[in-house]
Order: sequence, then structure tokens, then C-alpha cells
Amino acid sequence: MKNGNADVGLIGLAVMGQNLALNIADHGYTIAVYNRNYQRTQEFMAHCERAEPSRVRIRPCAELAEFVQAIARPRRIILLVKAGAGTDAVIGQLLPLLDPGDLVVDGGNAHWLDTIRRERELDAAGIRFIGSGVSGGEIGARFGPSLMPGGSAESWRLLEPVWQAIAAKVDPATGKPLEGAAPGRPVTGGEPCTALIGPNGAGHYVKMVHNGIEYIDMQLISEGYWLLKHLGGLESGAIASIFRDWNEGELSSYLIEITSDILQQQDPSGDGFLVDKVLDAAGQKGTGQWTAASALEQGVPANAIAEAVFARALSALKEERVAASVILQGPEVRLEADTVHLVEAVRDALYCAKICAYAQGFQLMAQAQKTYGWQLDFATIARIWRGGCIIRARFLQKITDAYGRDAALSNLMLDPYFRDALHRGQGHWREIVALAVRNGLPVPAFGSALAYFDGYRSASLPANLLQAQRDYFGAHTYERTDRPRGRFFHLDWPAPDRPEAEAGG
Repeated sequence: MKNGNADVGLIGLAVMGQNLALNIADHGYTIAVYNRNYQRTQEFMAHCERAEPSRVRIRPCAELAEFVQAIARPRRIILLVKAGAGTDAVIGQLLPLLDPGDLVVDGGNAHWLDTIRRERELDAAGIRFIGSGVSGGEIGARFGPSLMPGGSAESWRLLEPVWQAIAAKVDPATGKPLEGAAPGRPVTGGEPCTALIGPNGAGHYVKMVHNGIEYIDMQLISEGYWLLKHLGGLESGAIASIFRDWNEGELSSYLIEITSDILQQQDPSGDGFLVDKVLDAAGQKGTGQWTAASALEQGVPANAIAEAVFARALSALKEERVAASVILQGPEVRLEADTVHLVEAVRDALYCAKICAYAQGFQLMAQAQKTYGWQLDFATIARIWRGGCIIRARFLQKITDAYGRDAALSNLMLDPYFRDALHRGQGHWREIVALAVRNGLPVPAFGSALAYFDGYRSASLPANLLQAQRDYFGAHTYERTDRPRGRFFHLDWPAPDRPEAEAGG
């Protein structure tokens, strides 16, 4: 096949694809672009002619074969198309046009098991493959996302220069994102928010966990807002100021920042604040569900992440909830007299619950690496989440430091910094959950995170009774506290004298 002169190719010119293509061009790479609907390609190029200084490095292609021929070998082709069958279809169309050693990069929100399968299938055809998480939305894609690639070291060497160039950059010492990028003028210097996560599906799995943490982070913030509104009697503009103050401290993050901006927005179609007119029915695209399902399958207690998914599902039952609100009664909500104390308590509760949420995410990844034969570097994962991605936060520098101190840390809560933060803030955290319960305000994220903390720190749990119940009706056996672990016993419950015997003895 004719060898072209484009450095990179990209298929899929929806919002993410367009912005990633512009980001790549801004960094000096010539990029060929293709979309199944050529009209979208033409519209994209028309926009570039009007507003993009790097348009000279973008090569539009009307046909797939033309697109492939336009790229220098070994080819680097990025897919940003619909996950699932859509990705498989595009790969199937590409394969006959590729040469051995070419690299295909799936930048969509793919299921990690699909990524494992695709790498295996393409490897058999002599084609390299990487499944890469891309986080940051359209702004991140345009000016610097967090990139989580999974694949072989050989495949990563082909992609690494491009991914390091276009990734978000942070100050390596403080973890603070470097800002100020503009079309044609990317930021320079700093540490790129990308690294090889591991083989095959590791990158997409870590991106999925990122999204699960995103679900619980957003739910916790929303519950904090709700408590300030209903227990503090504060209007949205005042709560916006509180979040703006919080963004200057240890809660500083992208989500806290945009929450403040959202809450102060006036309704463009009427009086009051826009947030008060937004319908309380949340959508979801599935990655949070995948995270919760993976935790259940692997027996990892990611209950707060799962609770955030269920909270969205409950919110979607808007009409049922409206009807139920007339039938089912709860306590009368009473305003707290000391608003200053309430704000402080919600802040501490939010930080403590956030620690637990991230602890669950990292605990899930720790188990997944055993399940799938990966070796994940958790300090690196936290490091590349410091910029570009939706959950980027000052907090992530502390996680990077924690795993830098102890790479084998079994749970984030055991790190001295996070342990001390939990000890300082748990009084307010418990107070907030109790206040919410007494007033009938749902706080599933705050409450489930607290249950996780209390369960994890408990040397004994009521599972002793649960296991005895299982042995009673199903002869599932039990271990004894006065015998070594790994020895199992069964009581013959129906027998009159109820003899106990060691299983297998």
C-alpha cells in the first residue's frame, strides 16, 4: 500500500473525536481524519477554516481506504466511535487495509473484556492494539485529557510520544494542573497525565473505575448541597459561595469548581437560579453500573460506588416519587440554627466520605489486578488523574504520596494522612448522617461510605451469625475464632444432640 505522510489517523468525528484531532494537530502532528458520514467531516473542516490555527495539519478523507493510505507506516489509528458493536464493525472494515505492525487505538468507553478480546484477535492478525481510557470531556480532549492506555510495551512505544504530547500537564511537585491552553497554543512543560497502565484491558478497566469514583464524588457533592439547602435554608447563590470557598482548601477539585459555577447561574428563561429548574432525574451511560457489577463479581465492598448508581436509578423514577410523596410521610424538616457549624460539618463529612469512596475504587483495582493478571502502579494511576480528568483534584496528590510511601498499601484509609483526616472529621460526618436521618433527607452516599468506614475498622462483625445461619440451612460450614483460619466445621443442626464435626475430617 502507498505510504502516506500523516503521522496519526483518527476515525470518528463526534465531539470527542473532533477535539482530540485538534489537540493532536496543535502539538505538531499531521493527522488524517475520517468519519462514516462525510458531511460531518466537511462540517468539521469548515469549522477549522474559520477558527483553528492548526488546520493545515488536518487531512480530511472521504473514503476509508484513502484514510489508511494517508498515514505513514507503521500506522497509528485512533478510534473514537460508539463502544461495543460499532467498534467491532470499524475494526472489521479496517483490518483488510492494514499492514503488520500497524497500531489501532480504541479511545472509546469500551468494556475491558471487549478490549482483552480485541487485542487477542488483532494480535493474531499481526496488528498491534491499545485500549485507552480518555477522560476529561470535550474540553479535556481539546486541551489535555487524562489518558489511560492498556496494551503491550511495544504498542505503547508507538503511541507514547503522541499521548504524552496531548495529555494534560501538571506541576510534578504540587500536582496542580497547568492551564492557559488555547487553539494553536498548547501548554508547555509539566508532567503529562498519561502512562502505560498495564496489558490488554487494564487501561479501560482503570478508566471504568475512574468513572465509578466520579459517580460517587458527584453524588456526595449533590447530597452536601441538598443538606445545606434544606437543613441550612440557604439559597443556591449562597451555597455557590460556600463551594467556592471549599475549592480553595483540601476539597479543591474540578467537580467542586463547576458545582460553584452551576449554583450561581441565574435562570436564562425566568427568575431565580437555573439549578432549581433542572429536573431531578439523572441519566447514566453505564460505566458506573459496570464498576458496581465488577465489585460484586469480585467480592469487593464498593458499596458507596454502587449506592451512587442506585441513587441515579431512584432519581429516574420521578413520576413514582411524586406520587409517593403524597402517600408516604416522613418527619418535618427543621432548620439548623447554627449555619456556620452546619457548613463546617458538611465540609468534613464530604471530605471523609470522599476518602472512603476513593479507597473503594483503589481496593477494587487491587483485586482486579489479581483477577486479570495485571500489575498496577497505584501511585502512577493517582498521578495521571491529577489533571485532565473529571475527578482531578488536589486530593489526588495525597493519594500519589500515599502509594509512594507504601506501594503495597492494602487500603487508602490506613495511610497516616488519610487516617488522621478520618479521625479529625468523623465526628461531623456522623453528625451530618444523623441529622439527615432525623429529618428524613436521603443521604445514601454519605451513609454508605460511613458504613464502609465503620465496617472496615471493626475487628468483629455480625457475620458470625450470618455464617451460622448459612450452615443451618445449607451446611455451608463455618470457621471458629478459637481455631486457625482455614479449618471449617459443620454442626448437625437437625440432630437432637447437634454434634459438631470438622469438614473433611
